[in-house]
Amino acid sequence: MPEYKATLMDESAVMRALKRISHEIVEKNGGCQNLCIIGIKRRGVPLAEIIADNISQIEGKTVPIGTLDITFYRDDLNKVSKDPVLHETQIPFDISGKTVVLVDDVLYTGRTARAGLDGIMSHGRPAAIQLAVLIDRGHRELPIRGDYVGKNVPTSKNERISVKIPPYEEKISVDLLG
Repeated sequence: MPEYKATLMDESAVMRALKRISHEIVEKNGGCQNLCIIGIKRRGVPLAEIIADNISQIEGKTVPIGTLDITFYRDDLNKVSKDPVLHETQIPFDISGKTVVLVDDVLYTGRTARAGLDGIMSHGRPAAIQLAVLIDRGHRELPIRGDYVGKNVPTSKNERISVKIPPYEEKISVDLLG
């Protein structure tokens, strides 16, 4: 079990970062027209919901939100588990021609984001896909970067980032484990 090293973001820091990301999304896209948000299961989903709520408050309009299970799009599926657990993908709207903001908790090697891109493309042909992440910890193995980043946290490969957020945990925080 990795050992706790430090709290990198408390609840107020996480919420401020998500509010800033929400404003950046609205600014970059000239509002929320033709915009939808899709969270990568698991912790990308509650982050996507917070961002969508923030954008709705900023713009006064509801932004469509979906969830994406990337299990079958992973390039390391055989290493993850012999019997992978599937979660339901819910994208109850047409993404064709829309700007999709894909949301995840931590950007590390880029493999999860790549699987997310494949998953989105299997549901339609969006006009653009943008990536929003709460934490970018470096160590990319693929040429992927976040368009919206809550915090850059340089880490060693031996360290781990733990994002805690309801409904998976009771509190909201980002911790460094080693």
